[in-house]
Amino acid sequence: MQFLVIGMDGTDDEALNRRLAVRADHIALGDRLLASGNMWYGAALWNDSGKMKGSMLLMDFPSEEALQEWLAKEPYMTSDVWRSVQIHKCNVRDPWQFNRPKEFFENTNH
Repeated sequence: MQFLVIGMDGTDDEALNRRLAVRADHIALGDRLLASGNMWYGAALWNDSGKMKGSMLLMDFPSEEALQEWLAKEPYMTSDVWRSVQIHKCNVRDPWQFNRPKEFFENTNH
């Protein structure tokens, strides 16, 4: 079951510092989730000033309960980085279409 997760950071003065303090833990967990197939891809969301303000992740779990188990240990959740989280069940058509060589993504002409 696929889920689009959008986590938005707080807007207080310490929001970016909270994110940066646990970002390495968030990335390490993301690497494990990529290896297990539970995370397909993600992106940092940026504000107009070019600073991170949230995250988007496309996740694949066998159930909503499994998704909630991940969220319960996600560093951005446990460290009060994400202040709001939207979860949408989704269905990516032909997800293998995103398996392109690294050079494709380095080409900025598309």
